[in-house]
Amino acid sequence: MIKSIKEFEEILKYHFKNKDLLHRALTHKSFDSNINNEKLEFLGDRVLGLVISKILLDKYPNEKEGIIDKKFANLVNKRTCTNIAKKLSIKKYLYLGTSHKNLESSADKIISDCLEAIVGAIYLDSGLKSSEKFISRCWEKYIDKSIVTLIDSKTKLQEYSLKKFKKLPKYTFFKKTGPSHKPNFKTEVEIPESKKIIGQGTSKKNAQQNAAEKLIRILKI
Repeated sequence: MIKSIKEFEEILKYHFKNKDLLHRALTHKSFDSNINNEKLEFLGDRVLGLVISKILLDKYPNEKEGIIDKKFANLVNKRTCTNIAKKLSIKKYLYLGTSHKNLESSADKIISDCLEAIVGAIYLDSGLKSSEKFISRCWEKYIDKSIVTLIDSKTKLQEYSLKKFKKLPKYTFFKKTGPSHKPNFKTEVEIPESKKIIGQGTSKKNAQQNAAEKLIRILKI
């Protein structure tokens, strides 16, 4: 365990004063139902949100709140967190119960949650400044990509549908899952002559944007 912890700290470029915090951050509830990373993930989610919000406000002082919100959603969503977690080889160092070791369908969520737990662990180990340094480094590529203003997918799809069919896209709320502190909304969207497409997001609004974005790609608008 000691060897793998030290090895992983080199990848993180952060060395814990309290190694137990990192060990807990890497422990999934399937491995230990009492001492695991759920509470650290809860904390890390909030630390990540605070730090990314501050970075975006500093980087784009004149940008509209709506655009900042879209950039924020793309930086803290499961897809981005999963990509960063894979780059850090988190799966290799995870403590998983045997029932979860071969569940590929849940792997992305597990490593994404673990990354947030690591953020929470760093915050408890040495405070906000160290957390900011870690997040700025790991999210740097994605933050730099956000220089390009994101296209409002709902608006783009609406303009296309009105121009071609004289009708608005139809959004149907599908379902809400996940814990109250980290909900996941699913929404369906369709326009005339298209199939229904499901989008996901941390709010109904973000789910609609995600669904519109997917349909735009399918239709090659």
